[in-house]
Amino acid sequence: MNILIIGAGGFIGSHLSEAILKNRPRWNITAIDISSAKIEHLLNYSNFNFINCDILKPSEILEDVIQRNDIILPLAAIASPLVYVQDPLRVFELDFEANLHIVRLSAKYYKRVIFPSTSEVYGMCVDDEFKEDDSNCVTGPINKQRWIYSCSKQMMDRVIYALGIRDNLDYTLFRPFNWIGPRLDDISNPNNGSSRVVTQFLSNILHGKNLNLVGGGQQIRCFTYISDGVNALLKIIENKNNCASKQIFNIGNPSNKLSIKDLAFKIKQLALTYDRLKENAEKIDIVDISACDYYGEFYQDVKERVPSIRKAKNILDWFPVVSMDELLKMTMDFYFK
Repeated sequence: MNILIIGAGGFIGSHLSEAILKNRPRWNITAIDISSAKIEHLLNYSNFNFINCDILKPSEILEDVIQRNDIILPLAAIASPLVYVQDPLRVFELDFEANLHIVRLSAKYYKRVIFPSTSEVYGMCVDDEFKEDDSNCVTGPINKQRWIYSCSKQMMDRVIYALGIRDNLDYTLFRPFNWIGPRLDDISNPNNGSSRVVTQFLSNILHGKNLNLVGGGQQIRCFTYISDGVNALLKIIENKNNCASKQIFNIGNPSNKLSIKDLAFKIKQLALTYDRLKENAEKIDIVDISACDYYGEFYQDVKERVPSIRKAKNILDWFPVVSMDELLKMTMDFYFK
């Protein structure tokens, strides 16, 4: 099997590439990204071919490599709320326009597409748990620019689905719910909003800054360890008996459900057990801050985001196994041990 991973140097791409090389040695990977920093340890594998390419720039490389591969995973995306509100057009250009080009080429050459949707497509849906084929996708007003990420991803979902109907495109959409683990973000940047929530808290403690609870930290999220997410992706790629074809899957861990406020206290308590963090963890506070002060006027938050994973369990025979405490410990061990 020949697999093209676009964005292989990112968080999900690097872990997926690593898992394939370790567990599926007969699969060949063509990896595209603008940086190989997170995958330097993979470059010597004979079945791993890295190509430095910026998909935002015109190039014949993309069409060529799509023709030569069986499965296309367009993983390159901007997934930072601060960027959604400060540079929304950059989000649109990469997450929608660049990926639309990739998907159209994949359809042209009859390739299978495994596309990373997002839990954000459900937006402010009021369901107790989000169901892939039933829950509404609800976003806020146009002046809340944070929704451009959700809308870009949702439009890609709809285009891919429509191509599946009209042109019989073989696809799978997967929706990650707060995947966490090593290599998630660069925690050396002390600026607010430079990372996602877990790594932002780790960065704040590392730099002796308070942990900010946007809107009081009452938001509910479900956190998933990267190995659980990657195991689901391996099953999707394998696609036994075409079980994953033309399906949408939530990939999350409802058992790891907690508020951002509870997350902050968990991380601070765990930080006390690390030599590099102990002194700062003792000094810093956990404080409330308004969403406007933290992200700016174009932000809007979601109260609760909980996935139904029944489809993934029933169709893929997949379920998450890493608990919240284990997830945090393994992630912090990577950064601080």
